[in-house]
Amino acid sequence: MTLVLGIESSCDETAAALVDGERHIVAQRIASQDEEHAPFGGVVPEIAARAHAERLAPMIEAVLADAGVSLGDLDAIAATAGPGLIGGVMVGLVSAKALAMAGDVPLIAVNHLEGHALSPRLADGGLGFPYALLLVSGGHCQILRVDGVGQYRRLATTIDDALGEAFDKTAKILGLGFPGGPAVERIAKEGEAGAVPLPRPMIGSGEPHFSFAGLKSAVLRAHESGKYETADIAASFQQAAIDCVVDRLRIALERMGDCETLVVAGGVAANASVRAALEDVAARHDMRFTAPPPKLCTDNAAMIAWAGIERLGLENFAPDPLDISAQPRWPLDPEAEPVRGAGVKA
Repeated sequence: MTLVLGIESSCDETAAALVDGERHIVAQRIASQDEEHAPFGGVVPEIAARAHAERLAPMIEAVLADAGVSLGDLDAIAATAGPGLIGGVMVGLVSAKALAMAGDVPLIAVNHLEGHALSPRLADGGLGFPYALLLVSGGHCQILRVDGVGQYRRLATTIDDALGEAFDKTAKILGLGFPGGPAVERIAKEGEAGAVPLPRPMIGSGEPHFSFAGLKSAVLRAHESGKYETADIAASFQQAAIDCVVDRLRIALERMGDCETLVVAGGVAANASVRAALEDVAARHDMRFTAPPPKLCTDNAAMIAWAGIERLGLENFAPDPLDISAQPRWPLDPEAEPVRGAGVKA
């Protein structure tokens, strides 16, 4: 049976996992860096890279021991090669290269976004191609049509902040701590979603692209005004963000074609309110809805290992060379037209 070691180090989770071809997560370990970054209210790249360098080697050793296997039992080693914080990506990729060379095992350099894009197929064996994908995380906010492994057509992206980034910055403004997304979701349950008048950027634009910078600025003004309860601001922000996503997704789905399934992936996919809204969108479009379990939404190595297994199954599979470089930016759809005003995030 196919067995692949996955390594993930693109941001602030150090992770290693073994996944087999039957969609079993054989062993998995994840080390969070929340404590290290909490004083700063966000991820500090240098601190993240050092933490990866300290933790990754013993973690890989522990995962192999958990499963009772050695390097020689592996069919491949898959590691995130980008996009992400370049220092952390380099730690994981260099480690994977060394192990691949030592064990004479194929190396698979995985696009982190492809890991998210294919993670629903790890959790849902009935999910076939094509499907509509909403990819929402701290660094990315895109709508794509997924036609197969390596076959992605981007219909929408953000012109400024990603949705997860907006959640994190809202949490920082409101003094809710780090990580911000779960903190906003928790306190929003105590507030009224219509209590604070907040904008819905890009609604009515006719294009499916996202913008959350204006919403984040409105949250700051509402907080500084002193007129609103923190829970009400959080609830109003979350509802405004959901309204934006639902409207943008509606336009994209009208242009997407014959996709029968709507999929959400990425860290924000763990938000229960976001999931509920997307289930409604799918129902209105007569689509099936699926999402990975929360443990596969945030950054993890199991999705990287699974992306490696998907790559191994391609007829034209070839291992990546050991001199492949880490990439801070790596679009899933390099042919997508740049979005006006988006700059490097296009």
